This record gives sequence, structure tokens and C-alpha cells, in this order.
Amino acid sequence: MKKRKLGNSELWVTELGLGCMSIGTEEKAARAIIEAALEEGINYFDTADLYDFGENEKIVGDALKGVREKVILATKVGNRWKSDKSGWSWDPSKSYIKEAVKQSLKRLGTDYIDLYQLHGGTIEDRIDETIDAFEELKSEGFIRYYGISSIRPNVIREYVQKSNLISVMMQYSILDRRPEEESLPFLHEHGISVVTRGPLAKGLLSDKMLEKVSEKGYQDYSEQELLDVLPPLKDRLASDRSFSEIALQYNLAHPAVASVIAGASSPEQVRINASSVRSQPLTEQEVTIIKGLSKAGIYKEHR
Repeated sequence: MKKRKLGNSELWVTELGLGCMSIGTEEKAARAIIEAALEEGINYFDTADLYDFGENEKIVGDALKGVREKVILATKVGNRWKSDKSGWSWDPSKSYIKEAVKQSLKRLGTDYIDLYQLHGGTIEDRIDETIDAFEELKSEGFIRYYGISSIRPNVIREYVQKSNLISVMMQYSILDRRPEEESLPFLHEHGISVVTRGPLAKGLLSDKMLEKVSEKGYQDYSEQELLDVLPPLKDRLASDRSFSEIALQYNLAHPAVASVIAGASSPEQVRINASSVRSQPLTEQEVTIIKGLSKAGIYKEHR
């Protein structure tokens, strides 16, 4: 599988990464999903301390122990579970981040994290303090690089201007093109990679698309708008290939994108996603057709 450089770092990540949130807590089944990813050549695994109260990190770390030096391990911090596990609060403080990383390292069974990401963020945060925490962890050798997971234009701009982050994770798909107008060009201009999540839009951008349409719609698409836009997209672009291929290749067509993080709840899903990423890239004409049929959209908040 092809690899792309993550920002200005020394990390080369596969064009498809495994989003580990959906692998579950049954260790045998979860390990089978991770092993399928490794067999497909995937080297990029993304988890978070939030997932399954930290159990996800334990399962991922244990499954990757034998290939640790060959993979890129990413996790996240900032969401702090309440003592009774009834919910979590937001805590991007330096003291919490420096304590939380030790717990993540322990659960992952490793001495270092390749990419440590802030799991959210608001403009009201003490951003300088958060950056200090990441920079200290980097100098201390606990993390190699850091990034943020955010769709907020104001937060992204602050980190780009003040920090040495190498990546921003954000939701991006044919049905959520909001990053295109502002964030993707801005980050690409500054040499910062985008790692995308939600590329299949909860299954709407798969061959089961019409089964996934609900009265809730999706983002700023109503149910009827989805029923109007999805069939023409499929008819014009996926007559001889799966629509999952179209969806994943759309993300990879943007030069700012380094990797697409897709979740999987079975080994078969991993293999399908891997095959889609290895498929033929979209032509400029196909990208134009997609943009003509779908909504562009912008982030109206967080300015």
C-alpha cells in the first residue's frame, strides 16, 4: 500500500489507516481486525484514551506489540472520564496531558507514541499551555510528534500559528465537503497534513447507500436530498466499481490529505477498504462531477 509523508515529520503513513474505535472489546475479534489490517499493508493505527475507558488502547497495543517498530501508533488526549464513568469532561491542561500520556503509554505497552493528538479543542482553551505540554513530551521522548483532531477554523488557525503540529484530523467526505473551502488549502499551504475520518459518511457512500438513508438526513442534507443526490453519483461514477472506492479516492484526491482513517468491525471490512484505496485514482473529470452534484458547504461557526 502506498504511503504519504505526514506533514514535515519523518512519519510515512499508509493511505489507509485503521480507526480502532469500532473494533470492539472482544479481544479475539479485535485482534483479527488488526491482523487483517497488517496483512493488507496498513501501518497507521489510530486510537484514543476515550475509547472503551482505555480498553481500546490496551487491545491495540497488545496486538501491535510484535510489530511496534514497523507501525505508526496514534492516540488522543483531552477527554477526561468521570470517576463513575457516566461521562467525560474536557481537560486540555498541561498537568492533565502530562499525566494522561503516562497512562496511555502503559495501556499501549510502549515507550513512545508516534502521534499524540488533542482530541478536540475550543478557542477558550489555554492553547499556549496545551502546546507547552506537547512540546515537553516531545523533548522528553514520550511522543515523536503531535497534532489535533478538530474541524474548528479558529482553533486550527491558532495551532498552526503557534505550534509545531504536523497533522489535523477532521471529518471529510463527498457528503461533508466543508473542509475544502478553507481548512484544506490553509493546512496544505503550511505543510500540515490532513488525516480524514468519516469518509463513508456512516455507510451512505457505500453500495448500501439507500439502505442507510434515514429521515434524519446527514449534515446539511435532508432525507430527500440524499435520495436525490446519491443515485446520480452512483450512476455516473460507479458503474464498474464500488462506491466505497469512489468515496475513499475522493478524499485521497486532495493534495492536503495524507491518510484516510476508516473504521472496521470485521476483517472483511478492512479488506474492502484496502482494496478501495488501492484502486484507480479519480480523474479530474470525476472530481468535477462529484463537486457538481454534491454541496460544497462551509463552517459557519467557530470563527
